[in-house]
Amino acid sequence: MTVDGEHVYYSVCERLDDLWEFRRWIADMVDSGCPVGSDSETSGLDWYSPTFRVRLWQFGTERAAWVVPVELGPQFMEAVAWALRVLPNLVYQNGTFDALVADRHLGVPIEEHMPKITDTRIVAHLTDSRQDFEGGVGLTLKSLAAHYVDPTAEDPQKALQAEFRAAGGNQSTGWSLIDLFNPEYLRYAALDPVLCVRLLPRLLERFHAEGGREALIPYEHQLAVVCAKIRRRGMRVDPEYTSGLVGRLVNQKNKYETLAARYGVVSVNSPKQVAEALMAMGERLTERTAGGAVAVGKEVLLPLADLDGNWERLNTRKPNPLADAVLRAKRAGKWSTSYAEAMLTNRDAADRVHPDLNPLGAQTGRAAVSNPPLQQLPSKGWMIRRCVVADPGEVYFSVDQAAVELRVLAALSGEQKMKQAIADGKDLHGFAAEMMFGPDFTKPQRTLAKIAGLGTAYQGGAATLAKQTGQPVDVMRDTLNRYNRAFPGIRRWANWMQRAAMTDGAVLTTVTGRRLHLDRDRLYKVVAYACQSTARDTMGRALIEMDDRGLTPYLTGWIHDEVVGTAPRESAQEIAEECAEAMRMDLLGVPLDTDCEVTGPSWADGYGLPQEWAYGANQ
Repeated sequence: MTVDGEHVYYSVCERLDDLWEFRRWIADMVDSGCPVGSDSETSGLDWYSPTFRVRLWQFGTERAAWVVPVELGPQFMEAVAWALRVLPNLVYQNGTFDALVADRHLGVPIEEHMPKITDTRIVAHLTDSRQDFEGGVGLTLKSLAAHYVDPTAEDPQKALQAEFRAAGGNQSTGWSLIDLFNPEYLRYAALDPVLCVRLLPRLLERFHAEGGREALIPYEHQLAVVCAKIRRRGMRVDPEYTSGLVGRLVNQKNKYETLAARYGVVSVNSPKQVAEALMAMGERLTERTAGGAVAVGKEVLLPLADLDGNWERLNTRKPNPLADAVLRAKRAGKWSTSYAEAMLTNRDAADRVHPDLNPLGAQTGRAAVSNPPLQQLPSKGWMIRRCVVADPGEVYFSVDQAAVELRVLAALSGEQKMKQAIADGKDLHGFAAEMMFGPDFTKPQRTLAKIAGLGTAYQGGAATLAKQTGQPVDVMRDTLNRYNRAFPGIRRWANWMQRAAMTDGAVLTTVTGRRLHLDRDRLYKVVAYACQSTARDTMGRALIEMDDRGLTPYLTGWIHDEVVGTAPRESAQEIAEECAEAMRMDLLGVPLDTDCEVTGPSWADGYGLPQEWAYGANQ
């Protein structure tokens, strides 16, 4: 191959005899101590599936690579496992996936493998976390290599797609169908580790030139190990309940689609039909999509149905029955396919699902959970969570940071009145309501104070908050103005942050040293970025502390400011309290407190689960 104007040679182990030369090459790399790129080619992404296959494993330096067809048999597999164990300095792109594959299929534990990995995606995210469509370089190996290594490099994946089609597959299925020794497949496989090992020093050079904080690199790699362990354990599914839920959700979807049809909406997925029907009912729709069409997305329909983001009544208007029906039909359909059916399809042989937990899922560094997208579940919903149950003799527990958004906001802004309220142990939303509306504030006014606080932390303007809550824009504008008068230190800090970011080329440097690139036309988001990123880093530090205390084997998930897990019933409270202790910390003089709760044998037990649906109630 030719990479950046230089010839790169790759060798393929075709016979058992070839493994001797491969092992000699690996031994030379061990002696040299130089970084070695690595990558795997597999039958798919479901590394936990009984039908999953490891097909190839590759190793490479800047000018040479080896491809080992693991699928040929145990001797080839053992040679790769040995190489992963003895090589001291490995470079991957998105190495967590390969580490999970090696753990489950090659017998190389995460604990042994991942501490030796430098992940180019992690370094790229710390250098510039924007995707290419956001004005950054991007975070894929293809986009990074094109920018930092070889802008003129060919894209072997294009040729590979043609080979997939020739093998009777497509972009998803071709990986398992293509012939093991297809030349385009081998060429594609050999290139990635070479690109990784060439990319890393150039990324690091850019990271240091940007003024990146060195300590963030080992921190993010430690956190990646913790998240890989959580993914490896996974969550146990109750197949009987989940199968029944699929049927109930389909029935619910049909019910609300029938109701929507009474208003002339044949398809709830047709924005045009929904918009025309709502306007015929007298609703005034002012939002527009990027293409100029009338917007009828979830954020528009929820207030019309008199529902907030957690699907609870706002009691601000008479619910529109069509908006309500469209929302519920679409939610039932999504829950059926994205959650219930996905859990049944994606469970392993032990009835466990292993959601993708990406600790760097957002531009701010905030973690993301997908497959299934557990972070999108309503904060008070039990129906989907009931699919997930503890092992026999164990119960679920949860630990979360208490009012972390406002505590982080108080710490970063230095707002003295809010910091004093935290020190005095006051209810922050009630305290804010008193400052805004007086000591005789009402429950709705406390709700407005809460919305204003969270909106300030995440920079939701009056119009945005009005859409989210169903409140008139002028009410939300008055609420935000009251909040700013009550806590003037926050506004002063926000203005200073915007000026500092503009001075630094529209870049925010957080208190933890993370550098985040901002849109020059949306510098007002600097507060949201600072709060979200800092809160995420407090959770990251807490997870590493839990791992140091040996608590990770109990964890099953990390979602926003909360961790969930299972433990033996007799020791669950003690373990939950130790997790809470690990999460408790001080941020710039503001204590970040925690709440912990031990619930029951299903994840839903802490979410208002009706007794008739309790795990084991019908067994």
